[in-house]
Amino acid sequence: MAGSIEQESQKIDIPDTLPLLPVRDIVVYPYMVLPLFVGRDISIKAIDTALSGNRMILLAAQKSLDVEIPQPEEVYSVGTVGMIMRMLKLPDGRVKILVQGLVKARIIEYTQLEPYYQVRIEKISEMKVTEMTLELEALVRNVKEQVEKMITQGKAIPPEAMMVIENMEDPGRLSDMIVSNLGIKVEAAQQVLEIADPVIRLKKVNEVLEKELDLLGMQQKIQAEVKGELDKTQREYYLREQLKAIQKELGEVDERTEEVNEFRKRIAEAKMSEKVFKEAEKQLKRLEKMHPDSAEATTVRTYLEWMVEIPWSKKTKDNLDIKAATKVLNEDHYDLEKVKERILEYLAVRKMKEKRKTGEKMKGPILCFTGPPGVGKTSLGKSIARALGREFIRMSLGGMRDEAEIRGHRRTYVGALPGRIIQGIKQAGSNNPVFMLDEVDKVGVDFRGDPAAALLEVLDPEQNHSFTDHFLAVPFDLSDVMFITTANLIDPILYALRDRMEIIEIPGYTEEEKAGIAKNFLIPKQLAEHGITEKHIHISDEALHAIIKQHTREAGVRNLEREIANVMRKVAKKIAEGMEKRYLITPNSLNKYLGVPKFLYETEQEKDEIGVSTGLAWTEAGGDIIYIEATIMKGKGNLTLTGHLGDIMKESAQAALSYIRSKEKELKISSDLIAKNDIHIHVPAGAIPKDGPSAGITMATALASLFTNTPIKKDVAMTGEITLRGRVLPIGGFKEKILAAKRAGLTTVILPKRNEKDIEEIPKHLLKGITLRFAETMDDVLKIALRYNSKKDHGRKPNKKKGSKTLAGASPG
Repeated sequence: MAGSIEQESQKIDIPDTLPLLPVRDIVVYPYMVLPLFVGRDISIKAIDTALSGNRMILLAAQKSLDVEIPQPEEVYSVGTVGMIMRMLKLPDGRVKILVQGLVKARIIEYTQLEPYYQVRIEKISEMKVTEMTLELEALVRNVKEQVEKMITQGKAIPPEAMMVIENMEDPGRLSDMIVSNLGIKVEAAQQVLEIADPVIRLKKVNEVLEKELDLLGMQQKIQAEVKGELDKTQREYYLREQLKAIQKELGEVDERTEEVNEFRKRIAEAKMSEKVFKEAEKQLKRLEKMHPDSAEATTVRTYLEWMVEIPWSKKTKDNLDIKAATKVLNEDHYDLEKVKERILEYLAVRKMKEKRKTGEKMKGPILCFTGPPGVGKTSLGKSIARALGREFIRMSLGGMRDEAEIRGHRRTYVGALPGRIIQGIKQAGSNNPVFMLDEVDKVGVDFRGDPAAALLEVLDPEQNHSFTDHFLAVPFDLSDVMFITTANLIDPILYALRDRMEIIEIPGYTEEEKAGIAKNFLIPKQLAEHGITEKHIHISDEALHAIIKQHTREAGVRNLEREIANVMRKVAKKIAEGMEKRYLITPNSLNKYLGVPKFLYETEQEKDEIGVSTGLAWTEAGGDIIYIEATIMKGKGNLTLTGHLGDIMKESAQAALSYIRSKEKELKISSDLIAKNDIHIHVPAGAIPKDGPSAGITMATALASLFTNTPIKKDVAMTGEITLRGRVLPIGGFKEKILAAKRAGLTTVILPKRNEKDIEEIPKHLLKGITLRFAETMDDVLKIALRYNSKKDHGRKPNKKKGSKTLAGASPG
């Protein structure tokens, strides 16, 4: 039959121009007879044209399967001329044709693109094999053997095709027959089609067959391994069942039963609540029925391990000795009286309740320590735990963005675990630890949820008695836990979360407090860490104050500790080098150890000046003084503000100017002076951003001094917000600002009258040598701040009046 087809194809006259049928996912070879389903309009029209003529059409494979209407460059240039033997139109609009390959042809050019492709072709003649050499015969035999081997390894080749292959000796025909029945990729099949030399083509087919055999071998190996694993698992299962039956007969307990019994014993010992106990028993029964090596059994086992290791009923006994607790708190921290008082109050209430034996459960307080970095918020939590005799757990919330970090993951997820709260409780080993949530103001939000919202339940005494972790899926009582959170700033904390906490502010330390902390805590700690003693080094009080003032600028003591450590290291190095003696650190010798001073605080001005007032500012590093300078020049009444000022501070300057303009008559200022001149207000240290309303009276004083040509007293500092009516409003950072004034050597500070109540919070020793004057209106401020000439000023000499007050025995100024 093959021979008759070959003879018939040789007799047929192949025209130079034929319609083109691009075919997908197949390469057609000469002498192949195959059915094709055609659905594209362009292809159906090509078939119709062929059927109306000589029934011949060029079949060429397209390069990409995904292209619906291939362009000429997306169709291979070598194809096979085919004869359409039959055609059947299907109900869905498609056409089924039976086509027979005749001869290979190359596309020379596309003569027509619409409504179907028509191409001019060049017939590719098959090279004749003149002699069957020994090498060629061996190649033919090898190819046939490889095909047989592929069939034994599971490759599906029709038996009739295999019969033709076995009886075929022509290398070209053999190549085409094998490749057309292998089902290889279009790219590889096209490469074989384009080779004209039958011997080279057969060699290429031999390579393809070797690759296919390798793939089949690998496939069989994988299948054998999978089957072997399944057989092994089944065998182990049967053996285990047999072992279980034998152990049962002998009265022995197998490992699985032993594990279940161990879990049951630990569940009973955990003293869980009824609801939790029922859930644990339910999961244990599930484990008992499961195959021990199944994935689900591993998940249940992990769950039960967590359930029995969590301290459901274990708690530490609180140390209710108030004196002992006071001693511990004082040993660990200097000052911080407010915090210590709050902890001692909690202990006192616990003690009284236990004495009366009321039986009522006391909820743990939810405290939030806020303050600048380095003031001891985190270390205070450890100290509280030591004073109470409780375990201490710290968890950092900084940068946390996933709600599951708090509540845990559901057990459906691979590798699921409880949240950090339950993990912390397990780590503590008791259900009433001191649990510190550090940096609560730095919690983030993203697509995984809001951890701050998840904390609402944890930090609510009314809800946390039944906190449900997603992993455990049963309630856990957190009401005995003392939660302490820390933050540098209050504003970023979610309002609802802020409302649930008792906020205790820890302000920055004064210079005296820092010196006390250094003497009592930092120096002894650094001596121990550097392996030296007081026999080797002594830091004088003056040197300590010099380190605080000239080498650190902070509210806390972290940098102070670093600088002290720096001094210790240099001394330790000298002693290690053999220069052993007692090193006395004084202000004069400090530069040898720490270098030149890093910071220099602003100090009192040398003389009274016109248009330069001294203000007080609050920063995260504590208080500082700022100078506000005002000058006037010819212009049109414009106001210029410089010094990297924020919007609020700019508005304060506008309000101060408006107030001064409204008081032109009282201050004896010419109206033309402001209208025909420009005013420039500058706050030095322009690289540092400044904002806030509390510089209002300072700016107004500088402007009043400028317009009245009256100097401002050099030893007076002030702070307060100003209104358009001249009222002085209260400010924050009271303590820090007074300390800044004292540090700068100023003797008088003007403050808002409504801040008078805050004096109670400032230790008396800090007020020595400084006079506080309280002002209700801007008139009071000007009377205190400006140095009037008594001859010219008609009684504007400053005096004591309602709204001003002198403290600490200093002169009224």
